This record gives sequence, C-alpha cells and structure tokens, in this order.
Amino acid sequence: MTNESSLKILREFLLERTEIPEEKITPEASLEELGIDSLTQLELLFEFEEKLNISLPDVEERPKTIGELISVVEKHMSAKALTD
Repeated sequence: MTNESSLKILREFLLERTEIPEEKITPEASLEELGIDSLTQLELLFEFEEKLNISLPDVEERPKTIGELISVVEKHMSAKALTD
C-alpha cells in the first residue's frame, strides 16, 4: 500500500459523499477546512478497513490533515506486514 493508493481510496470516498472538489483533496489539506468532521473521519477509517481487509485500532489523537489520516492507515499497514 502506497501513499498514492491510500490517497486514491480517500479521494474516491470523499468525492462520492461530499461536494469537496477533487483538487482540494491533497495530503496537505486540513480536514477542518475541508469540512471533514469526526464522524466522517470514522467513516473514512471504516472504508479503509473494508477496502484493505484490515482492522484499525482506535486513534488516540485526531489527525489534522489528509496526510496525517493516511499516515494512521499506512502505519498500521506497515505494522501488520511485519507480523504477517
């Protein structure tokens, strides 16, 4: 799983469910400025779990950007790869 693949999953999810323009969905984009609240973040994490067939742990600190959200997923993917 690469950063680009995660960003693609995230973009597809947001484009289907929000009116956020695709060009604004970048790793540097602020979740708050995009209007992504905590409920939408949870839905995004569930989407990653479903698409990647993984189980993500509860996130202790809420990500502030798209990139940070992707890092949460990729960090877990890396840890899972080491244990498989």
